[in-house]
Amino acid sequence: MNPAKLLIATAKVIPLFMLGSCSALDVVNSVSKIYPVDIKANIPFDENPSLKYDLYLPNGPRQNLKETPVVVFFYGGSWNRGNKSEYEFVGRRLASLGYIAAVPNYRLYPEVRYPEFLEDGAKSIKAMQDELSKPAYGHLRPAKQYVLMGHSAGAYNAAMLALDQRWISAQGLSHPQSVKAFIGLAGAYNIYPINDEEVRPVFHHPNYPTRSQPIDFSAQGTVPSLLLAPETDTLVSIEKNTVALGNSLRGAGARSELVSIKGTDHITLIGTMSPLLFLKGSSVQPISKFIDSIYTH
Repeated sequence: MNPAKLLIATAKVIPLFMLGSCSALDVVNSVSKIYPVDIKANIPFDENPSLKYDLYLPNGPRQNLKETPVVVFFYGGSWNRGNKSEYEFVGRRLASLGYIAAVPNYRLYPEVRYPEFLEDGAKSIKAMQDELSKPAYGHLRPAKQYVLMGHSAGAYNAAMLALDQRWISAQGLSHPQSVKAFIGLAGAYNIYPINDEEVRPVFHHPNYPTRSQPIDFSAQGTVPSLLLAPETDTLVSIEKNTVALGNSLRGAGARSELVSIKGTDHITLIGTMSPLLFLKGSSVQPISKFIDSIYTH
């Protein structure tokens, strides 16, 4: 997410005087504190000091579910920017719905290129499984299979980890026993050839690695998915990415739902997880409906 663009979007729905000297994300995260949840911050999952995750815990288990869904959210930022601390509003909102939510960091360009950020994501999932197996979380009955969720570049990460079994299996985990479903918001699933100058070096332009896009694995995808698209998107083509991936997954016999969120664009789509963007269509309703449905079947 580009903070400057979110600032513009936020200013459309809240008075300018409320922004003061704070950034848009400061405002969004501050307001998200209306959702009282337990937060365990900066849990390390690697020796690299930047590789930590934040865990958001609901106040108690969902009475209508046998286990508490676990949602791992990967933030966007063109694989060039972003930090878990900027997405407190996502973690709090998911936990307020009765889910355990985790928001991990992953290494960014120029420190790394493809596929190292996918390796980071898989490592974080392994660490989360170890953490949530501790007796301290027993009262929440954490699910063993996780929902992988992301926005933009983060949706790419989530989709690759959900559809391409290499990364999670490399951590010694059973992929089918670790991944429950995938949720993508304005995802980058089919971006070759890359036009964005800051994204090109991430994927070794012009020598793009083979089988490095989520759509490459859709024919064998069996993981249920929810693909959310904004009403308009000038950054990531909806037709080439969200629509194409959904069609390919359904063509292979997988459950894949596509929902367009009215009044949103690439940035404000994830912003609807915040109560500030109340004038936009809601991404929360289809997300919660989808998660509840997969954990009751």
